Amino acid sequence: MAVLLALVVVAPQAAATPAVADPRVVGGTVVEDAADYPYVVALVLPDGRQFCGGALVGPNEVVTAAHCTVDTEPGDFFVVGGRVDLTTRQGVVSDVVRIEVQKQFQNAERGDDILWLTTAKAFPYEPVGLPGSGEDLYRPGTVGTVLGWGHTAEGGQQSARLREADIPITSDAACRKAYRAYDESSMFCAGFPEGGVDSCQGDSGGLFVVAGKPAGIVSWGIGCARPDKPGVYTRVAHYV
Repeated sequence: MAVLLALVVVAPQAAATPAVADPRVVGGTVVEDAADYPYVVALVLPDGRQFCGGALVGPNEVVTAAHCTVDTEPGDFFVVGGRVDLTTRQGVVSDVVRIEVQKQFQNAERGDDILWLTTAKAFPYEPVGLPGSGEDLYRPGTVGTVLGWGHTAEGGQQSARLREADIPITSDAACRKAYRAYDESSMFCAGFPEGGVDSCQGDSGGLFVVAGKPAGIVSWGIGCARPDKPGVYTRVAHYV
């Protein structure tokens, strides 16, 4: 099972339009049942377009990537839960009433790419438990599952269905070699040396799950599933 998540940092766009990468899981498989990942949510615009993912960490609380909401207000988008196929009307849709970003966030490449959303409605789905500070989730070679509705290939089409892919965590040394901006205290990388499976545009804000815990959030990178260019994820345990 492989997912290609290509994360691309983009410049802020016009107000009320989220400035985000457009990533999707590359090399992955379709998630058939929302009950497999009940905490996964999509961030969608009023016209129904999905632009980022996220996860329920409480009935009214969502964790996602900070770069997903640059230049936006709570009324600019909605949170959709319980829906793996975005062409359907399954699940619950809620307004957003609060956006809480890390004060030091500037852009994804500089780190602190995490934020918390408060929703107007309480979602009736089981939230995911946050990792403890002492949990060892980031050992190189550990395989995690990345989830998203992003592009299935670099420059390809976006997926209407939630996809998943299994990807190994790389060493800090390998990630530092790939990206000068890499900060091991707040980030980690995942991918195969030969590429082929990754997160991609549209996957931003989605989860990288290890042992049932949200170890990472899809953040940034160069291209999708390129050799020696792993995806970069926010290290969630650093912020809880």
